[in-house]
Amino acid sequence: MALVTTTEMFKKAYEGGYAIGAFNVNNMEIVQGITEAAAELKSPIILQVSAGARKYAKHNYLVKLVEAALMECDLPIALHLDHGDTFELCKSCIDGGFTSVMIDGSHHSFEDNIELTKKVVEYAHAHGAVVEGELGRLAGIEDAVNVSAEDASYTRPDEVEEFVTRTGVDSLAIAIGTSHGAYKFKPGQKPQLRFDILEEVERRLPKYPIVLHGASSVVPEFVDIINKNGGSLDNAIGIPEEMLRKAAAMAVCKINIDSDLRLAMTAGIREYMFANPGAFDPRQYLTPARANIKKLVSHKILEVLGSNDKA
Repeated sequence: MALVTTTEMFKKAYEGGYAIGAFNVNNMEIVQGITEAAAELKSPIILQVSAGARKYAKHNYLVKLVEAALMECDLPIALHLDHGDTFELCKSCIDGGFTSVMIDGSHHSFEDNIELTKKVVEYAHAHGAVVEGELGRLAGIEDAVNVSAEDASYTRPDEVEEFVTRTGVDSLAIAIGTSHGAYKFKPGQKPQLRFDILEEVERRLPKYPIVLHGASSVVPEFVDIINKNGGSLDNAIGIPEEMLRKAAAMAVCKINIDSDLRLAMTAGIREYMFANPGAFDPRQYLTPARANIKKLVSHKILEVLGSNDKA
């Protein structure tokens, strides 16, 4: 099966009341763990690459890893650029085989965001790719994305219709209380998603696919393993999974997961290395790391996204 766009994925997800997992990839073990889980559970998936991952692993390596995954499993897979911030970056990814790109113009003014997003949409659509835009700004840190709590802002529902109409964008990332990274909230602060904003966006954009960024739950199992093996993640707090399930049953068709993957992989490596301090074969410690990735993705598909048996 060849790479696909997210158009049909999102249509089915909206109608079925579930969401597609968009998992960030950086290397072979992450790609393998994600796709093995998805194949066993017959789930469509989005493999997404940040600018940081593209710089680290190189564009061609990542594309070929995803192509190898397609040879191993018969699944609908979209290859997506996460948080593209320039037209040139989006164009490079489209020209290089990506089927979907995000242009994040949320740091610009509303008019400049529209202008930039429209330019990317016109190029993408002319080359068979789709585009995700963003309104509102999430707090937190993820690769090159670094937004302070003071600079974060919720999406304004009264802007979404104009933005989508004028840009022609295919999906929209909104800010309703999620945030990037593992340290999403201050100690003692309760995570709370603004479902009132999501409901109003859904009312204004009926049957339109909405995206949630910064939606890792910071799975306690992996945090505990890291802490028991020399780590220090005592104050890491994520988004409660019941909130994400509720969002997936509404207009949210794509949920981004990155920090949880990093925690799962790090937990596997730390646990193995602390138990085997003399180990030096990467295959030994990357094998449990890959198994943790697979375990995490299986859990997300079954308990959060509801995308199993939807491929």
